[in-house]
Amino acid sequence: MPLNLLHNPLSRMDWSDFLGRPELPGPAPEALAGLTRRPILITGAGGSIGSALALRLAGLAPQRLILLDSSESNLYALERDWSEAGMVRAMTPILGSAGDAPLLDDLFATHQPGLVFHAAAFKHVPLMEAQPLAAIANNIFVTQTLVNAAAAHGARVVLLSTDKAVEPASVMGATKRVAEQIVLAAGGTALRLANVLASRDSVAEVFVRQIQRGGPLTVTSPAARRYFITFEEAVNLLLTAGLHPEPAALLAPALETPHFIADLARWMARRLAPSHAIAIEFTGSRPGDKESERLWLTSERTRQAGHDSLVQVESALPDESQFERALATLRAAHEARDSGAAINSLCALVPDYTPGHYVLDKARLTDKRVCR
Repeated sequence: MPLNLLHNPLSRMDWSDFLGRPELPGPAPEALAGLTRRPILITGAGGSIGSALALRLAGLAPQRLILLDSSESNLYALERDWSEAGMVRAMTPILGSAGDAPLLDDLFATHQPGLVFHAAAFKHVPLMEAQPLAAIANNIFVTQTLVNAAAAHGARVVLLSTDKAVEPASVMGATKRVAEQIVLAAGGTALRLANVLASRDSVAEVFVRQIQRGGPLTVTSPAARRYFITFEEAVNLLLTAGLHPEPAALLAPALETPHFIADLARWMARRLAPSHAIAIEFTGSRPGDKESERLWLTSERTRQAGHDSLVQVESALPDESQFERALATLRAAHEARDSGAAINSLCALVPDYTPGHYVLDKARLTDKRVCR
């Protein structure tokens, strides 16, 4: 029997109680003043993190926020919410793709943003295992097009990346690692975020729906662990990354301990349905899943990034000419719709990428030599 929960119980959760650590500090207010002297472009602005970032930046009274999204409904909802809050004058909504080169050239020439937060990406791991060419197109080639346009107009790009880019076991993670390399090679900043609690389609949202139905709560494995941050921390980390003075900087949150996903499930069940006994069912790993994620390789050195909330990862960039040739090979495979050759190219671009059986089986329909 469904439980009688509020429509959006995630909005009243005290995540600090679950995380058991101090909140990651945000940037100083006086530092943020320098961030908004030129217009700012946000791609994927209608997404959960993009819209939260836009709302925070609007409160800083920037010259102009250019909000780019390929989803009409997301952009409409964002414009409606801003209008109701009386902030519509601060925004310029643009419906289109961050991979549309003519649109980007017009956008940069007209609005002249000096900083770009690139939050547009495909993020769902199992879905991208079944759609590797779509992940390659959106996460890699859209990023390349955006970075080229930004460089041509003197703008800096801050990429919203993911811990799944570290020793990736998924197409999504591998494509985000290549996106990092593209941004870093152009002198931009890449920020690897952990799992954002209560973001759209997050595991926390899944658990709320399952608790409302009375359970069970589904978790892949008792050993599955993830690093978690709150929405406010994610926005603060992005703003801090936008202020980072060094070019070609790979950043990650200063987090020490991951949490078991099963512990999150139990904690949410106690908070939202304290009088109900809700079972946990372990379902096994999904395509592309890892038991645990890391924010950097054990072989990579890290140092303090000038702010207590971030560390800077010392990661070697690939040879420029080899990288360009590998991207060209990947593009040719994508244009030929050859998923086997495309996965091979991903393996060449990301040597620590280990494709899962699901994507290998799919790729081998066209190429028996995948990643050998």
